[in-house]
Amino acid sequence: MGGMPIATDYPFLNIVWSMLVFVGFIMWIWLAIMVFMDIFRRRDMGGFMKAIWILFVIFIPLFGVLVYLIAYHNSIAERSAKEQQAYEKAFDQRVAQAAGSAGPAGEIDTAKALLDAGTITQAEFDDIKAKALAKG
Repeated sequence: MGGMPIATDYPFLNIVWSMLVFVGFIMWIWLAIMVFMDIFRRRDMGGFMKAIWILFVIFIPLFGVLVYLIAYHNSIAERSAKEQQAYEKAFDQRVAQAAGSAGPAGEIDTAKALLDAGTITQAEFDDIKAKALAKG
């Protein structure tokens, strides 16, 4: 009669199987995107070879991704490590620049350069120096 319908058409194991298929599909999409990113970032591969790999991955999807990962697994890791090191080096340089310009000594140096250029007066320099030393 009335009430909630009972889901007998779709048993629990079918739900589990559907979830596994869905997760596998998402993982494959993620791997394909990573392969495409690696192909486009490569500097040691010409445009023709990049096009061949892209067509291979698009038209023979699972096999293309697996073959690329097997063929270039070492170079993928090396490129990722080099890229990470470059990011870290750039970050460290930015931090060093920011830290070098900050602090009482940096403020006093900047004020001294402004005084020498005639931009500020001696009284303004003394005021900036006193404030910088009070902070530090």
